[in-house]
Amino acid sequence: MNIVILGAGLMGRLLACQLARAGHSLELFDAGGPEALNSAARAAAAMLAPLAESAITETSVVQMGVHGLKRWPELIAQLDEPVFFQQEGTLVLWHRQDVGEAERFARQMDATCLALPSLPSPQRLDAEGVAQLEPSLGSRFAQGLFLPGEGQLDNHQLLAAMLHQLQRLNIKLNWDSPRSPSDFAPGNPGQPDWVFDCRGLGAREQWPVLRGVRGEIITLQAPEVKLTRPTRLIHPRYPIYIAPKGDGIFVLGATEIESDDRSPMSVRSTLELLSAAYSIDSGFAEARILDLVTQCRPALPDNLPSIRRLGERVMQINGLYRHGYLIAPALLDVVMELFTANTSPLASTFSLSLQDLQH
Repeated sequence: MNIVILGAGLMGRLLACQLARAGHSLELFDAGGPEALNSAARAAAAMLAPLAESAITETSVVQMGVHGLKRWPELIAQLDEPVFFQQEGTLVLWHRQDVGEAERFARQMDATCLALPSLPSPQRLDAEGVAQLEPSLGSRFAQGLFLPGEGQLDNHQLLAAMLHQLQRLNIKLNWDSPRSPSDFAPGNPGQPDWVFDCRGLGAREQWPVLRGVRGEIITLQAPEVKLTRPTRLIHPRYPIYIAPKGDGIFVLGATEIESDDRSPMSVRSTLELLSAAYSIDSGFAEARILDLVTQCRPALPDNLPSIRRLGERVMQINGLYRHGYLIAPALLDVVMELFTANTSPLASTFSLSLQDLQH
């Protein structure tokens, strides 16, 4: 089949690679360039933490995240270029003044594990337990939580590796070429057989209830910091995380700011994030700031993803919110089921919203 994909962010690239490997002819259109500088997929820590995310999301997202953790090694193995991936768990820490919020977080983790018994249970840590996991922290924290099995990948490496794969698969790539579903008439002579719309906030004209949720990311080079796994700091206003990417590179961010403002990071936000990092590990004092990025993630009113048909052969995938890397493999597998069989058992498993607007 001849297939058009709109949007070359995370979802668009994953879907294009999968469909091209299945033998279909692909053409991809994106409003930006190959580096995905304006994509939400670039401004992310790419943490794969279903249990940690259950503090702010639904069980269905946790289930999609568990599926994604299993699928990411398979998807990465299909790429020709290496992509950093690890599954060393998540460390959750808090300062003494935030112990009440930490207890609420811990209760939510316990409730999630009761609802989904297949998830590894969180482990409560004392100061010695924290130091055993991350010796560089010493006795800085008296308590913590360890969420085993959670992971992360390097999103910049992944986007670059998928771009290389798109080129290897002879997909026709149209950069700086915004398109919408209305530009095509699938099934008609000279038109594609299918159109998949993966544009995120670029689809807001066709999906008006989409909104942007601002994320702020600081990339640091901190050779003195020896953290080996994603670390989250309980914060009274929003979750703060540090994700190591190897070679002394760390991504620091907070991803739950209700605003579609894409302006540069404020002094206040920058100071809060950097102060939080320093409060975890004093080695960040001599870190070098490599990049400060702000971007908006596409979210629907319920903060859950959705797949909908605009026509018999037009499908939109959107609303990945702050969970893009966590749930993208699950959405990919659902879309492939719908494409090949017009039904998806996985969608029912994940309680995933499927809408049909063609009638």
